[in-house]
Amino acid sequence: MQLPSFERFEEGSQIRRSSKSVASNIVEGYALRKYKKEFVRFLFRAYGSCEETLEHLEILSDTKSIKDQTSFTYLREGINNLCGKILRYIQAIDQSFGMPNFMKEPEGQYFNIDDSDESPASAQSSNPKPRTF
Repeated sequence: MQLPSFERFEEGSQIRRSSKSVASNIVEGYALRKYKKEFVRFLFRAYGSCEETLEHLEILSDTKSIKDQTSFTYLREGINNLCGKILRYIQAIDQSFGMPNFMKEPEGQYFNIDDSDESPASAQSSNPKPRTF
């Protein structure tokens, strides 16, 4: 897409930053997915960056800095689609949030070395019995 030189450095730079921020916030939120509120907070940041990218693109169109309407339409539709997907993802996370299995504490794998029903010899064993709760 061709832009006038002054827009290439101003709006073009803003579009690059806000579009990179979408992916960065999704990745950072995914890394914190154990904590639902943090995950959703970063997803909303990604959504905000997506809307910001769309706004900068529309400014370029309104000021007639974008000459190729086909490129503008293609980009606008793609960004709108991405914003919608992010919102639907947030809704899905909100409805069915579960901690990833690898982050859950294993149940019933705590060891009890000092049980009163065991003999002293078995209590000193190197293989204690797992204690279930």
